[in-house]
Amino acid sequence: MDSLQKFIKEKQKMIKDLSMDSNLKKQSVDWIEKTSRYKYSYNFTWLGRPIIQYPQDIVAMQEIIWSIKPDLIIETGIAHGGSLIFYASMLELLGENGQVLGIDIDIREHNRVEIENHPMFKRINMLQGSSTDENTLRKVRIIAEGKKKVLVVLDSNHTHEHVLRELELYSPLVTKGSYLVVFDTVVEDMPAGLFPDRPWGKGDNPKTAVWEFLKNNDRFEIDKEIEAKLLITVASDGYLRCVKE
Repeated sequence: MDSLQKFIKEKQKMIKDLSMDSNLKKQSVDWIEKTSRYKYSYNFTWLGRPIIQYPQDIVAMQEIIWSIKPDLIIETGIAHGGSLIFYASMLELLGENGQVLGIDIDIREHNRVEIENHPMFKRINMLQGSSTDENTLRKVRIIAEGKKKVLVVLDSNHTHEHVLRELELYSPLVTKGSYLVVFDTVVEDMPAGLFPDRPWGKGDNPKTAVWEFLKNNDRFEIDKEIEAKLLITVASDGYLRCVKE
């Protein structure tokens, strides 16, 4: 066994041990709750644009993209565009012709201008409209047609009903071996009433949608190793690996 194989084996053992440390996992969720009160995820940018993600999940997405090497990354929810810039920069490093498609019901003009003026915009397309609207879906399917490796990220409206509908509509686009990533599933693990100004909360959120979706869909399985090694993640049970055509 060479040094790299030994390193990987040791790492896998540590990740397995982490997955069984229930106290540490609870502390991690408690930490997310406390930092969310300070809007911790708003603290970071990617190549100049606010990304509104926890750094741990950014690293996980980097690993997925580098491994999968997708031709197309679709993300619902644009906000300031930091995630689009991040995905585009990863595809730029890969050096192929990969593209990013961002979808949002309201792309604010100042954000659109900044995204369009960014050097990574050459790999980005944006669609304004509801992610679950049939007209939007028709355009998305045209863009995705013929792509061999498609990665989908859901990060828009976080209600159970909306996310479940997105899962039903966008999961067929994900190719075997790639991922369907659902962000902010951690809402289910937060105390009731933590998001008083939002239409989602405990019992009505992306995680409950994922659980219901998986009852009737065997193309995907939760990649527990990702959340085990991250410990701190807003996407627990949200990293879904596509295991069937």
